Amino acid sequence: MSVGSAAPAARSTYRHGDLRRSLLAAGIALAQDGGPEAVVLREATRRAGVAPNAAYRHFASREALLQAVRAAALSRLALAIEAELAAIGRRRHAAAFARASLRAVGAAYLRFALDETGLFRTAFAPRHDVADAGDGAMSGSSGLNPFQLLGVALDRLVEAGALPRERRPGAEYLAWSAVHGLAMLALEGPLRRLGRAELDAVGTRLLDMVEKGL
Repeated sequence: MSVGSAAPAARSTYRHGDLRRSLLAAGIALAQDGGPEAVVLREATRRAGVAPNAAYRHFASREALLQAVRAAALSRLALAIEAELAAIGRRRHAAAFARASLRAVGAAYLRFALDETGLFRTAFAPRHDVADAGDGAMSGSSGLNPFQLLGVALDRLVEAGALPRERRPGAEYLAWSAVHGLAMLALEGPLRRLGRAELDAVGTRLLDMVEKGL
């Protein structure tokens, strides 16, 4: 629905919690369409069918809504990673399973960036002065956020003997920087000119490099 379209019929009442959920759902939809810049409190209230003043009990400012949407976007990224991890199964050698786990995290991360560009950009929008929601708000069904899921995959490599224990500290930052860097180059940098097949091929080579480099 565009900003210029007719406003929904106004609602006079909401059950406890429903208005916050409706505002958050509207904010998520705005982020999907236009990234963090599109998350505007007034437009979220319009989509929820209430007067702007009704939102302030739940979100005191546009930044408060943006950070709630950001947490929801990170949660969706975590769920996407969990789904990729679940798909690899466990019927394989421990080292192969560990390597597949690391690749699954990276592959899901890149796929989410390309398929859910608005939510991905919102997930990593600047936080300004608004405190984050609790970690649970940013996690998947396992209770882990995307960074923690990467840590689990790296721990599996160590346990399987595929990554020397002395090289484990800080490995999250190396792997994450590489994959996130490619995602941003594809979304906002010179790699935007590449087609999806080319980006997928570059992503595969990057994951090879990360696995071998660690």
